[in-house]
Amino acid sequence: MTSRRRLLAASAAMAAGAGGLTAVGATALRNGSSERQENEPAHLRGAAPLPFAQFISFDITSEGARADALHAAHRAIAAIDGGSVAAWLALGEGAFTSGADKPRYLKRMPSFVGDVLDPVQSHGDLLLHITGSSARAVRQAAGQTLHALPRQQVRWRANGTRLETRTEAGRGLSRNPFHFTEGHGNPATAAETAERANVRAGRGEPSWAVGGSYQVIRIIRLATDFWNRDTVHEQERITGRRRNGRWLDGTPSSERAAFATDPHGKITPLDAHVRRAAPNPRTPPPMVRRSYNYDRGSDDQGLIFSCFQSDLEKGFEAVQRRLQGEAMAKYTLTTGGGYFFVPPPGDAWLRALTQK
Repeated sequence: MTSRRRLLAASAAMAAGAGGLTAVGATALRNGSSERQENEPAHLRGAAPLPFAQFISFDITSEGARADALHAAHRAIAAIDGGSVAAWLALGEGAFTSGADKPRYLKRMPSFVGDVLDPVQSHGDLLLHITGSSARAVRQAAGQTLHALPRQQVRWRANGTRLETRTEAGRGLSRNPFHFTEGHGNPATAAETAERANVRAGRGEPSWAVGGSYQVIRIIRLATDFWNRDTVHEQERITGRRRNGRWLDGTPSSERAAFATDPHGKITPLDAHVRRAAPNPRTPPPMVRRSYNYDRGSDDQGLIFSCFQSDLEKGFEAVQRRLQGEAMAKYTLTTGGGYFFVPPPGDAWLRALTQK
């Protein structure tokens, strides 16, 4: 608890500016770029996302500037997406003036149990998510985009990187600051990825939103020093997997564990992270995770959690409710982020929202 109190105290002083990017090896760059599929939406392109990223959240300066801001942001993203960069625009609740136009689940991200959300690094009307095969490519693309949006006010920015990113059994994997491999719960095929992430017709959404995705960003500060005092064995019991992703009962990482054979949590504790998140591993949460690590120095490092889903309530929010009381909670502190909606490819959505 001492470490968590230190995190709580430090969060009030956290700056919203971008942190430094750490380097990744040549293997990460090859995996990040070679597996992209240009016919997929930028946010779902390839099994593993590109290894460097920058998140830029904007506030629309005035109601009269809304249509201009949407057009300018759409043009700016279209100009940089492609080649060594994959980029997309996501809309916050404040981007909408009509409830009829707004995606049905889109709202301001609430503060969940244990969160200490810093308003300076939370929410926003527009989100620009820029990823690239190198830190330089991301910086250049971000600079070009900001130059194209001179009248919009930046609310917060965050830089991230994926360590040891690779593809295994069709899933994009990377290592988080707690030394564990992430991504084993993601879908293994493009078809299943689209099934989890893309809004479909007949679900009560505005017609323009069909084919888009809800994106959740969570800036999670991790108490790495506190975590590293635990033995690897204890860390694995808190997580519910081995560091390499293998299940605690010996099941390979590419297969699903059978928690039903361990009803009392003797092998995988009932409050382990993966068991709380997905109590039935054979029915994984309907969302796609594509997260990044961040490192701002001065004992401030953690995870920029990012996920996509077609239904916020059945995806992220259902998982978040189950995680209450997990053993990992004392090592984490969510300080920012927000809820956003990634429009479908093309510009039909833009005409629907601005030509009225």
